[in-house]
Amino acid sequence: MSRECWVVDLDEMDYTTAFDLQTRLVAARVRDEVPDLLLLVEHPPVITLGRSARQENVLFPATELSAQGVAIHETSRGGDVTYHGPGQLVGYPILRLAGKGRDIHAYLRSLEGLLIAAVADFGISAYRIHGLTGVWTEARSGAGDQKLAAIGVAIRHWVTLHGFALNVAPNLDHFRLIRPCGITDRGVTSLAKLLGEPPVKVAVRGSVVSAFVSEFDFTPLWVPLESLLAQLDT
Repeated sequence: MSRECWVVDLDEMDYTTAFDLQTRLVAARVRDEVPDLLLLVEHPPVITLGRSARQENVLFPATELSAQGVAIHETSRGGDVTYHGPGQLVGYPILRLAGKGRDIHAYLRSLEGLLIAAVADFGISAYRIHGLTGVWTEARSGAGDQKLAAIGVAIRHWVTLHGFALNVAPNLDHFRLIRPCGITDRGVTSLAKLLGEPPVKVAVRGSVVSAFVSEFDFTPLWVPLESLLAQLDT
């Protein structure tokens, strides 16, 4: 029997505000005050440094990044350096893993699997690469493996935070500010570049949510942000 999962569309929210919300929700999930959740959001331009980040993978100084309107933050997820920005769909699942064998690697593979299923709705064939967390596809120009979605997570008391970032129609030039995930021999792409035009935003969200609830056997309930905040304040 499937469990209920709240799906909350945050629209656009800055990175630190979204992280603070995640932190509150993880604590509430640990106390069983809320069910499992999926937050969907777009961030203003920001570079994030995971726990394994190497500073040299940020290719420009903070002053120059700031001049281009790009913030930079250290964060608690795993992985190296990544970029978030408008046109990128970010998903933050807040899930209790205790009933799933507490297998973090299986959880990462599930995130990859649901994203592969979601982009298939748009005729995109995506895949995993052994040893590299994320979702990849082959550039139609024949340029080899191109990263379509990044994944980085953290676990607190066996509740997940952070998550995935699917490149729908971001400014791909911003990825040149970094070595994404420290990888130098593969590029970055987006659904818009692969399709020749940006897909409909609501359609992408719908496909991701559908694949998410199918992967984890959830029944989705869309909850407004105001209702979620009211639940946290009770």
